Amino acid sequence: MDNKELIRMLNRDLADEHAAVLRYIVHGHQEGEDTPTGASLLSRAREEMWHMHWLGMIIGQLGGEPDMKPAPYPFDPANRSTMFKSYIDYENKLIPHYKEEAGRVDDPHIKRVLEREAWESKVHAGKFNKILNKLTPDEASGKPGAGNKLPPEFISRLQEIIKNKYTQMLQGIRNAWVFQKNAKTGWQIMDFSMTKMKQLAHVAEEVAANGINPMFKTDKLDLGASLAEALKNAAADLEKTRVDHIALQIGDEIKKHAGLAINIELTVNQEEYEEAEIKEWIEALKSR
Repeated sequence: MDNKELIRMLNRDLADEHAAVLRYIVHGHQEGEDTPTGASLLSRAREEMWHMHWLGMIIGQLGGEPDMKPAPYPFDPANRSTMFKSYIDYENKLIPHYKEEAGRVDDPHIKRVLEREAWESKVHAGKFNKILNKLTPDEASGKPGAGNKLPPEFISRLQEIIKNKYTQMLQGIRNAWVFQKNAKTGWQIMDFSMTKMKQLAHVAEEVAANGINPMFKTDKLDLGASLAEALKNAAADLEKTRVDHIALQIGDEIKKHAGLAINIELTVNQEEYEEAEIKEWIEALKSR
């Protein structure tokens, strides 16, 4: 398998893992992270994030461009029972898929990663089957998520924040993979991307808990090859999202959601910190 074909194959896998991350996050937030089912789903999502990370790191090391667009995740949304059966099918199909790919790869590290993806997918299928078997009849026939209690204008603002933060997070993850040869900066970018993931969760959970699918869609990502330009864009983008978060704090509706208000205040402080740090990295690059 030549380098280009290998990158294409790994990018398809990356898209599949990305799809799983989003599906389990949305369902987990709809159940509530403080419930056993919700906590289990979010735990699986975090493991799928590691699968994404391993694949993305390899793609970056091969000189490829990670495809940050998720694949479709086929599932039957009729009720919890059909949803978990769909998840079990999805994970079970990945087991022979990854084993077959591992058999086509010569590089021992990549082979081990694909083999690990296979047996961890088997574990995920087993975990989902355990949840399915524990559902009461009412739980099995019901759907996750409460009825919506949020005003349309407030939902719209939260969805825009979700889209912007999701874009920001994916951009950071992409940059960390692509610029990993700059080891220290690459890991610093990834560290901030993990913070953005938590910031995203604060808002996405509020939307999903009201029975609405969070808008996990992105604006166009910057695929440039300049680290300095990527950092400059990241700092400017943080300034924009911080303005949006400050504006949200001023409205009356946010006062009705104490937990969200606390998290938005935290996000504003984190964004200010991140922007200052990134600007310092930019100055350090200039002096090299």
